[in-house]
Amino acid sequence: MFFDRKAGVLLHIASLPSEYGIGDLGYSAFRFIDFLSEAGISLWQVLPIGPTSPAFYNSPYHSLSLFAGNYIFISPEKLFEKGYIKDRSELSHQIGSDKIDYDFVYRYKRYLLMKAYEESHRRVKSSGRFDFFCERNSFWLEDYALLQAIRTEGGREWHQCDEDIKLRKNIRNLKDSMREQIEFFKFEQFIFFEQWDELRKYAKSKGVLIIGDVPIYPSYDSCDVWCNPEIFKLDINLVPKYVAGVPPDFFSETGQLWGNPLYDWEKLESTNFEFWARRLEFYSSIYDIIRLDHFRGFIAFWEVPFGEKTAVNGRWCKVPSEKFFKRVLGIISRERIIVEDLGFITEDVKYIRDKFGFAGMKVLEFAFYDKNSEYLPHNYSANSACYIGTHDNPPAIAWFRSLDDRTKNNFFSYIGRKIDESQVSWEMIRLAFSSVSKFAIIQMQDFIGSDARMNTPGTKEGNWLWKIPYNFEYGDLAQKIRSLCQTYGRL
Repeated sequence: MFFDRKAGVLLHIASLPSEYGIGDLGYSAFRFIDFLSEAGISLWQVLPIGPTSPAFYNSPYHSLSLFAGNYIFISPEKLFEKGYIKDRSELSHQIGSDKIDYDFVYRYKRYLLMKAYEESHRRVKSSGRFDFFCERNSFWLEDYALLQAIRTEGGREWHQCDEDIKLRKNIRNLKDSMREQIEFFKFEQFIFFEQWDELRKYAKSKGVLIIGDVPIYPSYDSCDVWCNPEIFKLDINLVPKYVAGVPPDFFSETGQLWGNPLYDWEKLESTNFEFWARRLEFYSSIYDIIRLDHFRGFIAFWEVPFGEKTAVNGRWCKVPSEKFFKRVLGIISRERIIVEDLGFITEDVKYIRDKFGFAGMKVLEFAFYDKNSEYLPHNYSANSACYIGTHDNPPAIAWFRSLDDRTKNNFFSYIGRKIDESQVSWEMIRLAFSSVSKFAIIQMQDFIGSDARMNTPGTKEGNWLWKIPYNFEYGDLAQKIRSLCQTYGRL
């Protein structure tokens, strides 16, 4: 089924319409799946679902755990429906804004989950389901819950704590002293994955597969770095020697300085890539398809000395990519992988992508600056996913406004006619759907004609805020999309 031509949508969970400040795993997500099914869309690509932090401007690519779910996506409605919350009046509504209010959401969801824990933990634990979940996820859950307890109680990150915590000394004693707090954070994750599993099963029943976005690096503050410092490029005091980024490119003349700690690939190789094997086994159990973010970094990565203000003064470092991807394909089939082969792509990157048969990405918004661009649809291969733009690009309308006359004329020449701004989104959707790419994946903003951007690379503030307006009516949109799916063989 992964070889069939399919249509998809790119929409972060946070961007679903919601009356609780942020999109969540509740009824609006189920209604969205109904819409996708009616529209003939069989792929839903979400951004990373891990826990975020205001310290990193709520970016899903700076997660506090590569395994945990983000508690702010837990649905208040589902908490009440399942009996975890007894009093419906606890479900505070916040309908007004079309932007996510993270300050409200972090506070409110934590309050609600503490209430659910007080009222329902004993009942859940006695059912056996909670203990089964904890046992199945013990390889990450216990340490994540402990670190969340430390972070919440002390208001500090692991690397800001005393030596015992920082170096994980006397962890057993610490766990004993914080047993109740740890139990709460385990309960929180139990609820998240209960809701996630229910949503994913519903999606499958409607013929919708979920594509999960897999970030290459964790945040320095993450549990993953705290528990596995030996596989990252850290000094003796566990301070990063180097951090991640990309050199100057299409997005930024000073590059992008992400600041994540970098892997020690020699160490990873010596363990037969066990850390990544665990990750991919986990992702293959919660997603149908995965998108490997920053594929370039699995062949060679841009290493920037810690303390630099931009990504300019970095260097390329090689990765044992062939050995790594042989291990990967022992865990998850190539048909279930899309790779983000964008940015500074050299022949060795293309070689690895093609050798292992991974579907790459084609972005239409890159196509019209050069008349011989590899992103023009007639240059695509079938084993690819075509996007108008990703979460790092503006929606089609905003993209069109930014074009100079030469690029606009290239675009008009390619589609065979001049059009105005109001027609751009659907013209681009048609180009994506008609392409030979097996997957055509469209940002939801383009389907509904919004010019709201999700993220601007190289910036920190003002990102990850957009959500579908609460009162948005899908109306005839599903039938319009379904007609295109039918025309271009994507049903």
